[in-house]
Amino acid sequence: MDASTIPVAEWSLSAQTELRFEVEDTDPVTLKLLDGTAEIFGTELPPSQQFSFADGAKVAVFTWHGCRVQLRGRPLHPYVSTDTPMVAYLNAHAALEKMRESVERARDLVGPRVVIVGSKDVGKTTLCRILLGYATRWGRQPVYVDLDCGQNSISVPGCVAALPVDRPADVEEGTFALRAPLVFHYGSASPSENSDLYLALISELARVVRRRFGTFAECRASGCVVNTCGWIDGFGFKAIVHAVMEFDANVVLVLDQERLFSQLKTSLGSSVQVVLLPKSGGVVSRSRSFRNDARMAAVRKYFYGTAKESLYPHSFNVGFDDVLVFKIGQPRVPDSCLPLDAKKDDSATKVVSVALDMDLLHCVCGLSLASGPSEDLARTNVAGFVVVTDVSMEKRTLTLLSPAAHPLPRNCLLISDIRFVDMK
Repeated sequence: MDASTIPVAEWSLSAQTELRFEVEDTDPVTLKLLDGTAEIFGTELPPSQQFSFADGAKVAVFTWHGCRVQLRGRPLHPYVSTDTPMVAYLNAHAALEKMRESVERARDLVGPRVVIVGSKDVGKTTLCRILLGYATRWGRQPVYVDLDCGQNSISVPGCVAALPVDRPADVEEGTFALRAPLVFHYGSASPSENSDLYLALISELARVVRRRFGTFAECRASGCVVNTCGWIDGFGFKAIVHAVMEFDANVVLVLDQERLFSQLKTSLGSSVQVVLLPKSGGVVSRSRSFRNDARMAAVRKYFYGTAKESLYPHSFNVGFDDVLVFKIGQPRVPDSCLPLDAKKDDSATKVVSVALDMDLLHCVCGLSLASGPSEDLARTNVAGFVVVTDVSMEKRTLTLLSPAAHPLPRNCLLISDIRFVDMK
């Protein structure tokens, strides 16, 4: 597009207002702070620097004291809102910071362990980003835990993960710098596919985070922020309570769900502070197809990066005899079908060997850090992910798309229900 034909608009924002816009075009929209101060989801905008937002971006530019910004491009329905929950979110941060200050000098105490809950599309991930961004701007180093296996913001879909955070999220990508992330392979976009495994991985993730608190004083005082999935009824509620207990959470922030707030107050008792917060009016409901597209975009980003920072994955062949492929979990057998005196084994975390055939095509696979199948593959974290882009039964080889070159550091692959068709 000719630069002279790109529309340019300036917006003046008064104190405690928010400029919201979306990008739904092949051409990006660029943003520049002309004067004043502003932030995007907890990350402060430097003056006169240009930021580019691509298709699918949903942006909210908030100012505490007033500012003037420039938009270049064709954003979808830009508008300024005075109805923003940022004051409530700042108050939540201030309360958490007081808790950090009270335990900072005590070696045996841990800072706030915060679990953020709510239904789908209420802004849980955004609130995590804001609270983590504010914490790092105060010099803290909290641990971010994402239990949303459908739209994981740390790694690819189909996993749960944790990440130490020492700086605000990137303005354009909305992600935190990946420094030593801890990722566990779950293998599905829904916790209901293998609920027992999902709960077991929450417990394992909490155990490792507690160990980090015991090793690093700065993380211990800063605490952690835990994001959850949007399932809040039935097993979803059970998973929330399980996460609160395993992470020994002392604060639960409930977004826009009075019924859930009341349920948690009753279930958790007085030992946990349960706080109801409003959701932002800029939150947009996402369709099933949008979620599926977002999952594919997350896998593509994992291998190829972004327009701002491109990655160049490797493609290579491995022989059938060089890798072992497993699936975690198998269908439950009813008690009535078991032989007399037979013991019902734990089918949810049982490791099942998978045949190497065309069914593996396009599967996203976790590369387990276990040295072999004799280890507990279900509870061992992964080094990364690969995609099976081709299966040759004649040559007995798998073609893998991988972030790193051959050879693989380990030979145990864990398949998932997530499939990715590489169009590059």
